[in-house]
Amino acid sequence: MSVQTGRLSASGVQTMFDRIAPVYDSMNHVMTAGLDRRWRRITAEAVVRSGHEVLDACCGTGDLAIACARVGGRVTGLDFSERMLERARTKAPELRWVRGDLLELPFEGGSFDAVTVGFGVRNVEDLERALAELRRVLRPGGRIAILEITRPRGALAPFYRLWFDGAVPLIGKLVPGGSAYTYLPASVRRFPGPGELAELMRAAGFGDVRYRLFAGGIVALHAGVAS
Repeated sequence: MSVQTGRLSASGVQTMFDRIAPVYDSMNHVMTAGLDRRWRRITAEAVVRSGHEVLDACCGTGDLAIACARVGGRVTGLDFSERMLERARTKAPELRWVRGDLLELPFEGGSFDAVTVGFGVRNVEDLERALAELRRVLRPGGRIAILEITRPRGALAPFYRLWFDGAVPLIGKLVPGGSAYTYLPASVRRFPGPGELAELMRAAGFGDVRYRLFAGGIVALHAGVAS
């Protein structure tokens, strides 16, 4: 496990998320000044329609899956951290929660009308394989939405470095299990920028790929259609 490079093994990522599950929601709200709720709602509304079969992969404690259900989706939330899923089940026991790996999704091809991933794809060992799996389980014409932290350029870049590289890891150390947030800045640094991620999505079989930036470029929402 190497926190400095932002690279963890699959078991290391699973252990990390098991450990931070109790503080995950509160840290998300602190890191984003509460804007993460709005971003998840916009993500759900971008691709989910009433009656859609929806997969929310890397679902964590379930907030994006719940947002998809509020739009009218029949939602399955998937995560490989059992501690995260325990909290998701408490929030919305009526939804389907499955323990599984994004790199080997336990679903037949073409099972879903829409897939979403919120703040999760940067943690997988093989991004191209993850995108291929998400494409596999989507029906032709199905839609994907990926919400992820990115690195802004321009005027906000110094603030970003001060907040995400300095303040967030420090705050994390003050809460139980939150020392894992020292991993966050490095994981974002190694993750592809918005344009590169869009190209990777196209290579995985998604068309009409577009992205939208929030908070001055700190967060990106990518959306596309299964070709």
